Order: sequence, then structure tokens, then C-alpha cells
Amino acid sequence: MAPSQRYSSLSLSLSSLSSLITHLKIGLFIRKCLVLLVFVGSSSGALLSYNSLEYDAAMHWDHVADLNEDFRIHWTIINQDITFELQVRTLGYVGFGFSKDGKIAGADMAVGWVEGGHTFFQDRYVDLKGSPEPHIDPSQDYILIKGYENSTHTLLRFRRKLDTCDHDHDIIINNNTMRVMFMYNDEDPPRGLVTPGPLPNPEEAWRTHKPVLLLQKSPLHLPRYEPNARVLELRNQEVELPYGDDSLLWCKLFKLDKLDKKHHIIKYEPIFDSSWSYHYLQQITLYECPNIGNDIEELSRGVGHMCMGASSLPLGCNAIVASWTRGSEGFVFPSEVGYPIESQHSIYFLMETHYSNLQATFEPYQMRRMTDSSGLKIVFTQDLRPHDAGVLSIGMDPNWRHIIPPGQKRVVSLGQCLEDCTGAAFPSQGINIFAVMMRSHQIGKEIKLRQIRQTEELFPIAYDNNVDANYQDFRRLTHPVRSLPGDRLVAECIYDSSSRKAITLGGLTMKEETCTVLTLYYPRQKRLTTCHSLPSLPTVLHSLGIEQLATNSNPVVISSPPQLSGMTLETRLLSYDWENQFSKFQEATLHGTFKPICSGAHNEIVPISEHFLGYNKNITKTYKEPRRCKPKRLFVTETIPQLELPVLRDTESNHIGEGSVRSSRSSFIETLALSGSESSSSRHRLAFFGLHVISMLSLVPLWLAS
Repeated sequence: MAPSQRYSSLSLSLSSLSSLITHLKIGLFIRKCLVLLVFVGSSSGALLSYNSLEYDAAMHWDHVADLNEDFRIHWTIINQDITFELQVRTLGYVGFGFSKDGKIAGADMAVGWVEGGHTFFQDRYVDLKGSPEPHIDPSQDYILIKGYENSTHTLLRFRRKLDTCDHDHDIIINNNTMRVMFMYNDEDPPRGLVTPGPLPNPEEAWRTHKPVLLLQKSPLHLPRYEPNARVLELRNQEVELPYGDDSLLWCKLFKLDKLDKKHHIIKYEPIFDSSWSYHYLQQITLYECPNIGNDIEELSRGVGHMCMGASSLPLGCNAIVASWTRGSEGFVFPSEVGYPIESQHSIYFLMETHYSNLQATFEPYQMRRMTDSSGLKIVFTQDLRPHDAGVLSIGMDPNWRHIIPPGQKRVVSLGQCLEDCTGAAFPSQGINIFAVMMRSHQIGKEIKLRQIRQTEELFPIAYDNNVDANYQDFRRLTHPVRSLPGDRLVAECIYDSSSRKAITLGGLTMKEETCTVLTLYYPRQKRLTTCHSLPSLPTVLHSLGIEQLATNSNPVVISSPPQLSGMTLETRLLSYDWENQFSKFQEATLHGTFKPICSGAHNEIVPISEHFLGYNKNITKTYKEPRRCKPKRLFVTETIPQLELPVLRDTESNHIGEGSVRSSRSSFIETLALSGSESSSSRHRLAFFGLHVISMLSLVPLWLAS
């Protein structure tokens, strides 16, 4: 290489190096500017963090619900953050939040409003006394994203952590049935010099809470229209409703004519005959029945009759097709699954309807005789999905042996589906559970579906630690859970009987109790549709301190121990010292033997469970509870590359109020309940902030030269 070329190359390398150093210095300068900006923002009273950044991009919503005709909510979940949007028909203030029991006392609330083009927003809470106006929370964990109003509606968008770590005033958002609290008023709070004044008429602003499942899989992706779908309405015929608080179970048989090919049920929903029907209807369950000839044909022409459940009829109807409970709007199957209707012969359905009036104030029956013709609407199609769905019932069989003592804050019952039964019935690849319905009646508080594989307990398939008796819908699992042959499935129910003075027994009516989990799964198998258990008779007797019963006695009489000899079993149940002996009873029922009850689609017993007693599993390994309280997001001054900001999108077409014009956006100051308007103090802070920026810019030449 010529010397001139070497010098030229060296000069070019030095030039490139100089350019690189200059770029590095500029990058370092920008980094230092960011640090100083944070420091300046902090000194002016508004600590800037990534949590306070605005998202200008559109928002994609996974869920939508109308709390009433004026109040619509959208929400979506990204990692450990949940973002809400409220669309409310009012130009006053709006409140939204949660309560543990649906009461105002202890509610966790976010309150906001728009006035003069500026959004006000506050994290609040209600004290345990139940004061109508929520107090401002010292820990502001609800972060405003934007707010505006048009001529009719107010819109607020904000986010928070699922677990804010503020366990004094905030309620954790989890898989429980969340009691959503909401309030709104036509007036805005008056302006104050520093903070706004009190909320106008808070007593009138509160509305009745609504139970919502916030964390289940989004239903918005489900198919809404099927071009080849057919509709079948199954209705009762003028069933006379029970008087007072009595219960009625009504069974009616239907015949579906033979189809030319296999179909899939893809959706079902309730049909309410009248405005009072909803007060009485508690549960509707549809069973598939085998074609047993002329007897079932004759019954299908009748109007129905009183029954004690489908299992009490000699029809072999033991395959659940659809189940509706109070508070549910029905169920839409995922696009890959449908419940099969075969085409070989006529299909018979048995509809079991539970009527019970639980509202003592609702007494129109006393004025006149009332009847009901409610039922279910079934949507089915010949366009088959990839998988056939089935329903498996797991839990405690409805029977008097299921005993819940009175006056107890926590009573645990276990309904066990034995590994022998799943091993005999499940396909080799297992079943995929994609939705569950957890059922109790009036005093159930917690329900969990446990999964045990050999001696290891896996993470629960589903759980709800805040059960609502008036809302026990099918909940869609985020991902299907696989259960293998040989798994033990356990329905664990916890009751609060502290308000009751007498024992509660297992049964089908609302005055009795139940512990049942219905699982929707694929692929369907017919060998196992009911997988229940009951405490064995020796376990029940041991739990009550009874050693032996007299033979051939009616009523049943105790023969030993001597101090109980001659006492009837019923008297022992009613006179047992539950207050002092409850722990012994609970220990005996949880660790005693039980009778498995495993049966198939036509009510045939799985042979392995007919003469068998079950025992509790010896669990040597269990799952770990996830860490509920996550650390706060990092500030800008910390390691920036580790931050993952969610991409948010918006669907403006979902707005309940049309023609909205955006009038303001949030700031971190507004999140702390201060107006976004330019008051004199804010102008002073802005001027102070500007001086710091000018000072930093004057240092640019020095940084670049160093």
C-alpha cells in the first residue's frame, strides 16, 4: 500500500473514531439529561416514572360488561396490570371498585370526573363503618390514563396492579367472584384551593353491586354467528310456583326427532317466561337420556311432574348436556368444541328445574296463583367442530351423610373422584378441561377443584375464595387443563354456618347444601359422567361419637356407647355439642373413609367403585402458591432496558356514548387528585422546571468537550 493511501486510511479511521466518540458523548449526555429531568421533576413535586407515561396508542379490550343501563365497563389484562375503561351516562362524578361481600363498608374505589376540560381522579376507600363517601387513600394505586366527556357520557380509563400491595385499603383482583361496586351522580364535586370538595349526595350515588369474573378467558373471541345454526326451545308448561320459601324440583321430558347427521350444540341460554320467573328460578339442568322404548316415548308427551332430581327417575338420564344457574347468561362453546347430538336414533332430553323464592319481600304469589313456562334455548349446527365436549360432575353426592354443623365459621367438605374411576374411564391421552362451574347453595364461601397425580398435588384447576350464591356461572379457563387417567380430582368446599342454629344436610333444595364442580372438557367419553363420594357410614357414626347402631330398628336407634344407648340417630344429630366437639367431628370426616360413586352416561355404575371404600391420599409434594405481591415498576433512573411496556390498543366503536370529543389527558399530578389546570403554583413549577432545562442545555458544550 502506498504511503499516501496509508495516511488516508489512518485519517479515515481517526475520523470514524472521533465520530463514534462524539455519538457516545451525545448518548451519554442524553442519558444524563434523563436523570436530571427525573431529579427536576421530583424536586417540583411530580415524580416521573414509567407508570405515569401516557399511552397514545389504541386499546384492545378483552372483556365488556354492562353493570346497568347507564354503566359499561371494558377491561383487559397484561401481565400483572389490569386496565379499565368506564363509559357512564352522566356528566357528574363516577366511582368504580370492589368489595369483599357486596357491602359498601370496606370497599376499594376509584373516583373521577371531568370538569372544565380537566380530569380529576382519586384512589379512595370506604371505612369499615360504611360511611357513604369514600375517603382518599394514602396510597394512590389507581393510575389514570385519560378522561373526557361529551354531551351525555363520561369516560375514564385507568389501570392498577392485580395486587397493589396496599392490603390496608385495596382489594386483590384474582380468580374469585369479584363484587363490583359502582356509583355515579349528575353533579361534580366543588372545586377547592388544593383538593376538590366533598362528593355531592354520595348516599344516592351508590348502586347495587354486581358479581363479575374478571380474570377468566376472554369471551369476545367466541363465534357469535353460525349461518347453519338451528334453534330448539325447551320450555316447561305452566308449572305452578311454590308458595313462600318452599322449593320445587320439576322434571320434564322432551323428544328431539332423529337427525339426518351428527350435530354440535354450540350455545345455550335461559328463557324467562315472565318478570317474576327470575325470582324463583335457581337452576336448570338438561340431561341426555337413552332411548328405552315406549315408556320414555309416552313420558315425553306429558307436561312433566315433581321429582327429586334426574337420578330419582328410572330413565338412565345421567349425561349433563347444559346447566344454567342463577346469574348466568348461558354459555357459548369455544370455536373448536361442541356438545355432540348423535344421529342414529331419536334423542330424549330431561330438563330438571329448581324453583325457590329466596327473597322474602317478593310476595306477589299471595295475591294470585302464579305459573312459569321458562326453559332453555339450545343452538346447534351441522357444521361440526374438531372436538366433542362432555360434562363431568365432581363432588359430594346429595345425601344426608353430608353434614354441616351449625354455628361454625369454617366447615370443610370433600367430594372425591377416585383415581380408580378416572383410570377406568379417561382416554389414554387424558381429558382437557376448558371450563368449570363451582356450585354451593346458601352458605358456601370457598370452592376449589384440586388435582392429585400419584402423591403430588398439582396447582388447583379452579378455585373461588369468595363464592356468591346468586352467581355461579361456567368460567372459562385461560388454558385447558389436562387430567390424566389415574388422577384424583377433589372438590373442596368451605362453608360458613355461623348464622345457622341447626345442622344443614346435603341435598338438592336451596335449604340444603351441595358441593359440586361441573367440568366441561374434551374429548368426550361416556363411561364416567358422575364422579362423587360420600362419607362412609362408619365415618359418619365415628364423627358423632357413635360406636354401633341397633339392628332392624325404625327409627334408627343407637346401641352403643352406653351413654347414648336408646337415643335415635336424629336426636343425636340435633343434640350434639357442636360448639365443643366440632374439631373432633371435622377431623373424623376429613380423614375417615368414604364411599365412591362413579357412574356413566346411562347411570351404569363403574364396576371398580361398587364395593370399595376410599381413603385420603398421602400427599408428599404440593404446589407452591405464586408470589402475590409483585414489586413496583422500576423508575427511569433505574435499569431502563429491563422495562417492558404493554402495547395498548383501543376500539372506539365499543363506546356506549357516540360522538365523544377528547378534552383532556391524564398526568401523574391528576392521579394524585390535583387538577391538570394551570394554576399559579403549577406555572411557578413549570418556570422552575424550565430554568433547570436551560441550565442543562448550557452545559452541552462542556460535556461534548470532555
